Parts: sequence; structure tokens; C-alpha cells
Amino acid sequence: MGDRSGASGSRRRRTGSRPSSQGGSGPAAAAEEEVRDVGAGGDAPAPEKDKDGDVDVGSGQWDLRCHRLQDSLFSSDSGFNNYRGILNWCVVMLILSNARLFLENLIKYGILVDPIQVVSLFLKDPYSWPALCLVIVANVFAVAAFQVEKRLAVGALTEQAGLLLHVVNLATILCFPAAVAFLLESITPVGSVLALMVYTILFLKLFSYRDVNLWCRERRARAKAKAAAAGKKANGGAAQCTVSYPDNLTYRDLYYFLFAPTLCYELNFPRSARIRKRFLLRRLLEMLFLTQLMVGLIQQWMVPTIQNSMKPFKDMDYSRIIERLLKLAVPNHLIWLIFFYWLFHSCLNAVAELMHFGDREFYRDWWNSESVTYFWQNWNIPVHKWCLRHFYKPMLRRGSSKWAARMGVFLASAFFHEIPLAWIVGRFFRGNYGNAAVWLTLIIGQPVAVLMYVHDYYVLNCEAPTAGA
Repeated sequence: MGDRSGASGSRRRRTGSRPSSQGGSGPAAAAEEEVRDVGAGGDAPAPEKDKDGDVDVGSGQWDLRCHRLQDSLFSSDSGFNNYRGILNWCVVMLILSNARLFLENLIKYGILVDPIQVVSLFLKDPYSWPALCLVIVANVFAVAAFQVEKRLAVGALTEQAGLLLHVVNLATILCFPAAVAFLLESITPVGSVLALMVYTILFLKLFSYRDVNLWCRERRARAKAKAAAAGKKANGGAAQCTVSYPDNLTYRDLYYFLFAPTLCYELNFPRSARIRKRFLLRRLLEMLFLTQLMVGLIQQWMVPTIQNSMKPFKDMDYSRIIERLLKLAVPNHLIWLIFFYWLFHSCLNAVAELMHFGDREFYRDWWNSESVTYFWQNWNIPVHKWCLRHFYKPMLRRGSSKWAARMGVFLASAFFHEIPLAWIVGRFFRGNYGNAAVWLTLIIGQPVAVLMYVHDYYVLNCEAPTAGA
């Protein structure tokens, strides 16, 4: 229809132009008349558009205006938020820049990756396995906590005696491995870190195990008191498909909790229906590949940089120290990101899949953190849940204010060195600036800690024997 009306309009204009041409005005008058018909000065009818939304210039009726009131895309008032192409550009630039650094590292140092050397990080003597023995001994403390709970359930121990035994057991869990790692010369630093990590997790799990069983005993005592007041015989009232206290006090239940990817004990964990073999295979392949990748990056990229940083630290050459720090920041942060994915996604999901453990929320969107506090609350959900359940809520029940309880949780999860940083970021940075500040603390803060720890270890274990000789 638009084509027909356009054609008829053209015919009308051509018909109207004939008298002018016959009158001697010629083509110029016809052109002038057509411009007037089109509507110069804004009197033209609405432009006709085709099916794609474009103006049909062949219709003979189209708007000469090509401008309208609008903002540039990078302006905040434009409402534009599709920066996917810029994100892809950043990824490409990141890959190219790191590829150049990696090539420079290969040219300067050659291939330093040595899988055999990794074994020496865990063992000094192939016939001595102190870290593994220390991990095996941890079963003694788990069994001790279990036996205390069994006797508390049947009334063989008072609550005060049980509390004292639990405190002694938990304090020993913290002190014993640290003393062994400090005094035993045959244990390696990496072996010590792994053993201390296992004992720290055991401490948190047994603390939760003790608390939950105590809450169950208190609930059972209240139920018996209500039943006695009502003159009825108390019964558990539990469903047959769930476990109730004290039926949960078995070695099977204890060791399921110790191996489950959680720090908070429950009598009835959410369970998945089946093991997804493809999902489990993908997680296992990720674990294998990412382990090799992290080892290769550490040996090839981080170790030479750390070794070259000892002399600037010794000479207190601040400019060289800052240069070494910035050079170490990129590989350290990359390895940290890989480690996060390896541990919290690949490893914990693999363990959860094997154990039919249903709660897979091991992390939240910490990468969108606009404050250090939000980061610590969302990057490690098992620890955050433990702090919330066994630290924050008990403090509120004892009459503490929310601010004091929140600060206590923050101290327990982030330690003292994060308090000034969290205050500065929360006080002076908001939105995207806060998110950038959190990323900066992660990228720069960790290499500072690595260099300081390695420097102290180097001074104590490398320079001291040389000075003594």
C-alpha cells in the first residue's frame, strides 16, 4: 500500500509539473514544487517505515530531520549498560599482557616446572611422614569428643564436667599440632600448613558438634518438663525418616560430619537423591588439571620472583621492594583465584556429590563486594555460617548488642589486621569505588603477606645457619 501511495503521489507531482514545464518554467520549478510538497521546515507528514523500522526513502514522504535529544552512551544519564564488548576487550588484553610476561619468564629462567620437587615440599625424609602422622592422630580428639557426648547423653557426666573436658580437648587440638610443627625439625613448612589446616577444621567441627548436642539435651529436658507438668509420658515425636537425639551419637554419624563439606553439625543433613556421574567426573578433572596448573605457575612464576625479592628486603631498597611486590601481585592473584575455584567449587562439590550432601552453597557473589565486610561474609560460606550460628546468635541470646556481636564475628573470621582496612573502605568508598578498593586489597595485600612470611623464613632458616658457620 505504501508503494502504491508513493507511486500515485509521484504521478500527481509529475502531472502537476507539466503545465509549469509547458509554461516555460522548466525542471527548476518542478524541483522547487516537490521540495515544498515534502515539507521543508518541519511541515512534512510522518515518515513511512518499512518492516525493519527504517525510513522508506522510496515512498516520497520522509523526514529530513536526523537528530534528536539524547545522551552519549558513556554518560550515566543514558541508561546504557551493555559493555560486553569492552569486557571481552579487557580479557583479550589481560591474556596478551600475561602471555608476554610468561614468555619473558621462559626466556629468562627456562622451564622450571619439576613435579619431583613438589614431593620435597611435603617430605624431607621418604621414611618419615610427620604431617601424615599428625593428621592420623587427630582421630584421637574426635573420638574423645564423641565419648564425652555419649556419657553426657546418658547422664554419666554432669554438664560442668562435660564442658571442662570439651574445653581441654579443644584447647589441645589448637596447641598440640602447633607445638609439633614448631619443635619437630623433620616436618616441612607445607606439611605443617596442611596439618594445621586439618586441626583448625577439626576444632570448628567439634565445637559445633558439642553445641548442637547441648542444644538437643536442653530441648529434651524442656520437653520432659512440659510432659511431666501435663501428666503425660514424654515421647520423642520424631518422624521415622529422621534421626533424633540421642540416636545420632554413632561413629557413622560422627565421621559423616567430619568428612562432609560443612563446619556446622546437624542431626539430619539435606541429602541429594543420587550421584551424578558426569558432574562428579567434571569436578575430578578440574581438580587434577587445576592442581597441575597451580604447581606449574608457582614453580615457574612465583618462586623466581620471591627469590629475587630477598636482596631488596635485606638492603631495605624500597623502590626495588615495591617493584618486586607489583611483579608478584599478578601471579599471586591469579593463583589465588584458581585456588578459590579449585577448593570451593571443584573439591567441595566433588566431596558433596560423593557423600550425597545437599547444601552446595559454599560461596556467594563476593566478587561484587563493595566493602571488606561483605567480602568476608560471602567468599567462605561454611566459615560464615559457623560464625553466625555459634558466635553471633549466642552473643545476642546472652544480651550483647548487634554491633558487638557483629564485631565479634568479624574478629573471628577476618582477624585484627582487617579492621582498619574494613573501616577505611567502608567509610570512604562506595559502589564501584568500594568494589575496586576490595579488589585492590586482594591483589596487593596478599603479596605483601607472602613476601613478609618468606622473608622471615629465609632469615631464620637460611641466613642463621650461614652466620653460625
